[in-house]
Amino acid sequence: MARLQIMDTTIRDGQQSLWATRMQLGEMLPILPKMDKVGYWAIEAWGGATFDTCLRFLDENPWERLRAINANTPNTPLSMLSRGQNLVGYKHYSRDIVFHFIEAAHRNGVEVFRVFDALNDIRNVVDNAEAIKGCGAHFEGAISYTISPVHTLDSFLEYGQQLKDLGADSIAIKDMAGMLTPYRTERMVKAFNAEIGLPVHIHCHYVGGMAPANIIKAAEAGAAIADTAHAPLAFGNSHPAVEMIAAAFQESRFDTGLDLDLLFEISEYWEEIRKRGHYKRGVSSLTHMQVYTHQVPGGMMSNLMSQLEIQHAVDRLPEVMVEIPKVRAEVGYPPLVTPLSQIVGTQAVFNVLTGKRWSVISKEMKDYICGFYGKAPGRMDPEIVAKVAGDSEILDPNIAPGSLVTTTYEEVAEEIGDLAHSEEDVLMYALFPNEARTYLSKHRTSEKVDFLLEQESSGTKEDDYVDINQIRELVKVAEESGVGEIVVEEEGVRIAVRMPGEGVPVAPVAAAVPQTQVAPAPQAVAPEPAAASASSRPATWYAVEAPMVGTYYEAPAPGEPPFVKVGDEVAAGETLCIVEAMKLMNEITAEEMGTVREVCLEDATPVEFGTVLFYIEPHETIPTVPEQA
Repeated sequence: MARLQIMDTTIRDGQQSLWATRMQLGEMLPILPKMDKVGYWAIEAWGGATFDTCLRFLDENPWERLRAINANTPNTPLSMLSRGQNLVGYKHYSRDIVFHFIEAAHRNGVEVFRVFDALNDIRNVVDNAEAIKGCGAHFEGAISYTISPVHTLDSFLEYGQQLKDLGADSIAIKDMAGMLTPYRTERMVKAFNAEIGLPVHIHCHYVGGMAPANIIKAAEAGAAIADTAHAPLAFGNSHPAVEMIAAAFQESRFDTGLDLDLLFEISEYWEEIRKRGHYKRGVSSLTHMQVYTHQVPGGMMSNLMSQLEIQHAVDRLPEVMVEIPKVRAEVGYPPLVTPLSQIVGTQAVFNVLTGKRWSVISKEMKDYICGFYGKAPGRMDPEIVAKVAGDSEILDPNIAPGSLVTTTYEEVAEEIGDLAHSEEDVLMYALFPNEARTYLSKHRTSEKVDFLLEQESSGTKEDDYVDINQIRELVKVAEESGVGEIVVEEEGVRIAVRMPGEGVPVAPVAAAVPQTQVAPAPQAVAPEPAAASASSRPATWYAVEAPMVGTYYEAPAPGEPPFVKVGDEVAAGETLCIVEAMKLMNEITAEEMGTVREVCLEDATPVEFGTVLFYIEPHETIPTVPEQA
């Protein structure tokens, strides 16, 4: 019997489960050379939520993060988590985008690709598998483990065989919610070894406290690899501590062979990072122990807490935890793993916060119920299906959802244009267009400023005073207004900002502008009349308010026309806008038939709970003109 091999999850799933994926690259780099000496089977370093949180919250380039980690771990393979046809996003992407993404990830340092589908729908894994095998990397097929009336050992074995048929090199039993128990683990590993015959990789979140015992029984049953994290990022929602598992297997035939002194030295570093960042320890509470009822995964739990904090509703968590299994049963018992954990969890939050079950429904939930994420494991409640789907198309179950997405890499590259400087930039935009455009615009502007300062430095005297912040503001104005040059003069000092390009118009000189101000950008002519003031707004108009904290978007996607504009007539239930919250695009609809009288916000505006988005005049209040005799 070979010794048990260990994959480290500290810098991916560990920090995603405990610290809501807020770990910065600078916190990782100093310790990576020591982690590289441990002798891990692999370090899980990328994928999952690390990609979009780099853009959303950390102002980091996820591709640069991967390259930096790879450069500091030359002796240890890097692993990433792919959500199948969702890759590292929350919706399906085309086969062309999947192939480009997998090849780019491999080129930048990923050797092991763990691929799962939230519904265990093999159709959503095919493109990943072919791309991974095509570039010569390790394809680890993952089974999303859960408990329900429709999930059985036979169903898991059937899915495992399908993964093997696609060329899987190993099989991961992905217990994302910590619901495995020791003897169930033993039975599963023995069955997979006997009937599938591929190396079994056990992935158990600590949550309810059984993960260490699960790993011991898995090893005894013949598992080849287990996931752990360093102690400061272990336990609770995360994984068992590597120090605990390494010590447990000493003097056994499964001895990991890992150096405990080195492991503790690394953990001392992570403990300092934890303290410095005021990050919480992993602790299993009563709520965690109740996982065998609510079945909420560790990563989902930390994200739920984070989102409830944003919504100012942490005290409603117990209600949400009761609501989650109800919603899950109503929609066919999907395993609670990304993106279905977010979709089900967000629906439960809406049901609780609004006090009206299924009154606010995310676009993603609607797409799931209509079959566009894959086949639901069990039967869905017909009343919920009718309420959510309405007149929308229900996908033929014989059609693979991913086949409906036909966007090509070339189309995405053309859309993002010169803002993308590499294939990785284009892929960033393909997956997260709003976040990528914001990130790339910001950092391309910085590059232009650095270039301009370099060009101008040779002509600047030592006693000339140039306000760098003012130049940066001028660059921003020039970009937004589309002019080629903006000039500011003050007390004889002339600052000219010229944007790269040929044949661009020149803005008029702004004379004697105070140094703390910037020449204003030309103002666009408003296409609609000015909004009514509070005093003049008719009492009959009703306000459409944001039901959550998030970001307001006026259109389905960047560059597309808005859902509605002032003067449009809308039907009850018609989509007015999207409020992005909890990583989902939530469609906000009209309560009743009427005419849009005010659009209160600009596109991509952050909103609080209760922020007014629109004013609508109901049709029955619109006076009619009497017919002429």
